Amino acid sequence: ALTDTYEPGSTFKTITAAAALAEGVLTTETEFNDAPITLSGWTIHCWNKSGHGIETFAKAIANSCNPIMVQAAQRVGIDKYYKYIASFGFTEKTGIMLSGEATSVIHQNPSEIDMAVASFGQRLQITPIQLATAYCAIANGGKLYTPRVVKEITDNDGNVIEKYETELVRQVIAESTSAQLLQML
Repeated sequence: ALTDTYEPGSTFKTITAAAALAEGVLTTETEFNDAPITLSGWTIHCWNKSGHGIETFAKAIANSCNPIMVQAAQRVGIDKYYKYIASFGFTEKTGIMLSGEATSVIHQNPSEIDMAVASFGQRLQITPIQLATAYCAIANGGKLYTPRVVKEITDNDGNVIEKYETELVRQVIAESTSAQLLQML
């Protein structure tokens, strides 16, 4: 619903991947160890308690590996990471032409542990329409558009009364980064 926010969970790993690839801090073939990571007294494990060992970033996305998402976000850094979250539209309403759109809940002064758990979709609250809009930006060559539900309004004879044009908000990531993400997904 537009009026609710949710933790996005693993669906947010694509946003982390986008930031890391766009910043050039890794490639799809960069290898990582998915050993547990301890930050601020918390230990972050892969969902597979025995882990996957050494794997490429592309494989980590396929395996939905939390410790590797943390490492990717750490390479980006807190300031840049949260700039990507904002650029993908998670800190503002989408502008969809429906009333009641909720406001997301994103840390204002995030710590390293905040970023670490956000990298795999925890401790932040977003709306489903924000997530769908961000995924559309990835699919649209990195271009973020204002979502719309209506293309045009016609009368009974099929004449167009009002037409709603596509509205570009901004270029979030390069088209080449978009292509890499689409290949991985």
